[in-house]
Amino acid sequence: MVLKLSRPKRKSPLTKLRQVMILLPLLTVGSWWSYKQIQSYLVKPEAILVLGGHEERERFAAHLAAKNPQLPIWVSSGSPSNYVKRIFANAGVNSDRLHLDYKAKDTVTNFTTLVDKLKAQGIDSVYLITSENHMRRARIIGEIVFGSRGIIIKPVAVPSDAPSESWDKCLRDGARAFFWLATGSTGEKLIKMF
Repeated sequence: MVLKLSRPKRKSPLTKLRQVMILLPLLTVGSWWSYKQIQSYLVKPEAILVLGGHEERERFAAHLAAKNPQLPIWVSSGSPSNYVKRIFANAGVNSDRLHLDYKAKDTVTNFTTLVDKLKAQGIDSVYLITSENHMRRARIIGEIVFGSRGIIIKPVAVPSDAPSESWDKCLRDGARAFFWLATGSTGEKLIKMF
């Protein structure tokens, strides 16, 4: 009885190229995301950014601000100004640290309307305060918009019972953030057409 040894099957160059074409973007995105995670842990934030819309976020931010008296606070399109000021005052936060901005219409514009103001103030890192279920989408947008100006995000999620937002929403708004980088427009009107 003679045993035949079979040679291992060789992969065609085309198969190897396909593998590289799939792995390279995944490794690039994975490395970038890992770098951003490490960066957010190592850098001490210079301001607090609250994505308004929920009173719990503002209360949470007020307590964080009370523990960090050197940090300015930016609230983007939150509750009415008198109410927000009262929340922060009740937490012992001086109103001269508080910056209220009501230009944003949605999560993308929360970032695009403030990025240049923060940069002009010399702010290179922020605590990002939003609800837990909203954080994934906010981080994607924030990493693109703020990252384009070198502003580092340290996410701090406010507990929420609501389910996380869909990946469709995250990808849509991530695309809008890239669109803003390329054109200066958030594509807000385009989104309403679909």
